[in-house]
Amino acid sequence: MSIRVLPSNLVNQIAAGEVIERPASVIKELVENAIDAGASKIEVSLSGGGKNLIEVRDNGKGISPEELPLAVERHATSKLPDDDLFNINFLGFRGEALPSIASVSKLTIRSRQQNADSGWQISVNGGDKGEVKPAAATFGTTIEVRDLFYTTPARLKFLKTDSAETAQCVEMLQRISLANPQISFYFESEGKKKMALNACQGELFDCRQQRIADVMGKEFEENAVAVQAKNDFCEISGFIGVPTYNKANSLSEFLFVNNRPVRDKLILGAIKGAYQDMMTAGRYPACVIFIKVEPMYVDVNVHPTKAEVRFYDNGAVRGLLVGSIRHALSSGAQKSADTGGLEHLLEIETAEQNFSELPKADISERKNYTMQAPAAHFSATSFGRNYGGGYSRGSASAMSIPALESKYSVRVADEPSAETVAEVGELGLAKAQFHNTYIISQTEDSIVIIDQHAAHERITMERMKQSMSKHEQVPTQMLLLPEVVDLKLTEKENILEYAPQLSELGLMLEEFGNSAVLVREIPALLGDTDVKKLVRDIAAEISEWGGEYSLSDKIHHICATIACHGSVRAGRSLNIEEMNRLLRDMETTEHSGQCNHGRPTYVKIKLSDIEKLFERR
Repeated sequence: MSIRVLPSNLVNQIAAGEVIERPASVIKELVENAIDAGASKIEVSLSGGGKNLIEVRDNGKGISPEELPLAVERHATSKLPDDDLFNINFLGFRGEALPSIASVSKLTIRSRQQNADSGWQISVNGGDKGEVKPAAATFGTTIEVRDLFYTTPARLKFLKTDSAETAQCVEMLQRISLANPQISFYFESEGKKKMALNACQGELFDCRQQRIADVMGKEFEENAVAVQAKNDFCEISGFIGVPTYNKANSLSEFLFVNNRPVRDKLILGAIKGAYQDMMTAGRYPACVIFIKVEPMYVDVNVHPTKAEVRFYDNGAVRGLLVGSIRHALSSGAQKSADTGGLEHLLEIETAEQNFSELPKADISERKNYTMQAPAAHFSATSFGRNYGGGYSRGSASAMSIPALESKYSVRVADEPSAETVAEVGELGLAKAQFHNTYIISQTEDSIVIIDQHAAHERITMERMKQSMSKHEQVPTQMLLLPEVVDLKLTEKENILEYAPQLSELGLMLEEFGNSAVLVREIPALLGDTDVKKLVRDIAAEISEWGGEYSLSDKIHHICATIACHGSVRAGRSLNIEEMNRLLRDMETTEHSGQCNHGRPTYVKIKLSDIEKLFERR
């Protein structure tokens, strides 16, 4: 077949396949056009998940009747006044959105400029452009997109259900609204209101904070810290969740470059690196981060959807982002996620209660039972199955308080000294140890439950990292009998490659035979530990990483492994001085709100929550 020029309608459909993937893509393009037009109010309506109808209304500057035909032509735009692709100050600039949408749908544009007496409209069906006609229209522009992908049925088959597509549209509009708090956004589907965000007033930082709370919810607001940093050409701001407030996927990571929503691999990787050794593997942080870069230092013309960017100096941007996040997390270093206090802790217990004994019609009684169930459970567990019934004096369940203390490993602390009381910080004063694992402390308005192993693990790791940053040798303990550890040949080679770095951490290794290493010294803080298991764990981790991590990342992982082996174990009995010393160390240690694996080190239960449980309020 000879070479030929493709028809214009086919060219437009090919271009549409790059720009318009689903109804959410249409909303992104049209809403960004409305923002570029100076709109202060944007309304979006859907029908059939966007497949039947998408309507976007704005109160922007509008389009003149002379420019309407040009608006639906390829590569026609008003957003590059000086034809400079390196100085882009608009969200759109390619001139592809409207003709791409029009080539795969039935598109109608109605617009009226602020100083015009009447409005005008133009329709395009599958790429066939109609005439410009007078039309009744309010100030601004209204764009209707009907029968999306009717010219490309194959693309239509790949769309999901109406509810799934609607959810994608809501998420897209939420992302755009986060970057534009000064604009009101309204969204409805099938005539039902799905989202209503009024414009925020005041300074930009305050407006963003208010809009983030509206979109992300109160829980994120309570578990987030502010991030702010800048260098010569880049400025970073926003809010990031504490490590213990994490998600199962990355959908709660909202990233913006010059107010443009992006899903950039460099930025996502930098965020992951910043939360390194503070978050459980497979979990993701919640964050809203705005990166402001001089247009000449960033290229947004990388992908047709403009979802990816390329920075002039990737290293500088990554370093600033990682540094700013770590600094922000350090400012909230002792903070652990607060997700509902006692009610959150007991929600599983409450969910497991059996309501079969209650009359189904008596809803009020069922609610009352739900509230009382945790208290009833505690009583039954402590004193047998006599809650609410007769008490059997000679029964086996009639246990004395001393027997309870022995059976459940409760260590009640002696009265602390005056010096200990004087040092009390935000984690309060230790009162008891339960199951030789959890420390119970008391503050003025709360009870705090501390996981002693998780807390000490973080403290140990931060001390090792501080010694390394100061180039100090970690104190070591020489083994009376050196340990010989057998490894796979590849593991042996990998761990010996890092022998110099491990020696700085206090772990002295030597080659011993074909497939073993000899351990002569270990970090003194480890005490009595399983040296063979420690070395095997480190060797296995180094082998697993391969070349995917930087040296500093690997050293942090090694620090975490050593700290885990050398921390106070669950099951170890502590006296009152040791408990309070652990609490005071937590209050002065960065990131002590979570262990090296990202799990919380403590949970705080407000006294008001406990009073509600016992119906004292």
